[in-house]
Amino acid sequence: MSTVAEMRATEEDISNDNDLHTSEVQTSRKGICSVRHGLSIILLLCNFAIVTQEMNMSIAIPAMVKPTAPLNHSNAYTERSPTDSQEYWNETLKGFKAVAPVYDWSPEIQGIILSSLNYASFLAPIPTGYVAGIFGAKRVVGAGLFISSVLTLFIPLAADAGVTLLIVIRVAQGIAQVMVTTGQYSVWVKWAPPTERSQLTSIATSGIMLGSFVIFVVGGLLCQTIGWPYIFYIFGGIGCVCCLLWYPLIYDDPMNHPFISTGEKEYILCTLAQKSCSPSWSLPVKAMIKSLPLWAILVYSFCQYWTFYVVTVYRPTYINSVLQANLRDSGILSALPLIPGFICTILGGLLADYLLSRKILKLITIRKLFTAIGVLLPSLLNMSLYWVRSSTSTSVAFLIMSPAINSFCFSGAFVNILDIAPRYTSFLRGLSQVFTHTAGAISPTTTGFFINQDSDLGWRNVFLLSAGINVLGLIVYLIFSQAEVQDWAKE
Repeated sequence: MSTVAEMRATEEDISNDNDLHTSEVQTSRKGICSVRHGLSIILLLCNFAIVTQEMNMSIAIPAMVKPTAPLNHSNAYTERSPTDSQEYWNETLKGFKAVAPVYDWSPEIQGIILSSLNYASFLAPIPTGYVAGIFGAKRVVGAGLFISSVLTLFIPLAADAGVTLLIVIRVAQGIAQVMVTTGQYSVWVKWAPPTERSQLTSIATSGIMLGSFVIFVVGGLLCQTIGWPYIFYIFGGIGCVCCLLWYPLIYDDPMNHPFISTGEKEYILCTLAQKSCSPSWSLPVKAMIKSLPLWAILVYSFCQYWTFYVVTVYRPTYINSVLQANLRDSGILSALPLIPGFICTILGGLLADYLLSRKILKLITIRKLFTAIGVLLPSLLNMSLYWVRSSTSTSVAFLIMSPAINSFCFSGAFVNILDIAPRYTSFLRGLSQVFTHTAGAISPTTTGFFINQDSDLGWRNVFLLSAGINVLGLIVYLIFSQAEVQDWAKE
């Protein structure tokens, strides 16, 4: 970590050699071929690896169980011929069995295995964010990525050893993954100039959608052709490769980076000079509890991720049961919405920083505008799904447009923590993940209840409830959010 003396010395060097470094600093400001953008690309790869490791079990488990116990995502509301569905499952699982072992796991055991990833992750974000703020993201994120990747490689062996060991590994893996998703936000406190926060964070988080797309598209193919163990070997190996990039190339502070240019280092330090802050062992808990801008972000996070988990968990089921696509095609159709989402996440960040750097809009206006766009239009599209379900093409179009527009939120409320409390970014990011994990624990269960009550009107009620909760979170955010550093977060 750089000290105040080091920063003052650097500023003196800048003033002495101003003419020499002016053009270099301007190049560092405008160019995208920089160390900080390279950092965002590496974080993109890390998020890609973590998401594929998080979702690979849900893709592989149909191939891991015997044909007598298939996963029945569509329950009692599927309209496809039972004979056709059974033939498809028997044919698919027969191919799985030819290339990999299968296990006699009941549906209850399968549910426990799939849920075990979240058993401890509910409590992990806050301590992870706090530790990352103290010791730096390089150690925390790197350790989490390495542990999750290695444990992924051992999942096939654990499955052979027994369900208990497999569940233990999944629980540990969930904690390690939280270390990556929470700790990485403290990187940008020292690396992201205020006018580039949106684009840098959006590039990094776009790896989530990219990883989801890839695992949906190739996961089932890998299981059916070379065997389900390879879905763990391949994506665990990718995570290990990311570790090889992470440790030698990532540094917590540009002052200590060995490959950064003088111009880029000076540009980052100058832009952050007035907002320079250091993490502290103490936390202003009472002030945080009374902070309405912080509560606006937390409430919004809960409401937004309510819909996110409903769409993520039930999109394949909806495509399979309501749109009558077969199981193979439903995986591909489930992946399609993630392509425009990946692109729009990056473009939204670039647009937000352009509007800020050109002083076209104020920072708080950008945050609120992008959040409103990312909530209102997708909510309208999701509500309309029930009434356009007779048209497959229209439904698929709405499913593709919704996450693309929703990605604007990554340049809105989700990055707002960096604005109001950069000193406690990692801790508050962990706190917000407690709210998101809570939404993830409640919303799929509620969705299943509605659908079990009525297979037709249930979907309508799910979409209406999700839209209502989403809009409620938006209203709270628009009223109470701010973009200035709060008094309790200042040095």
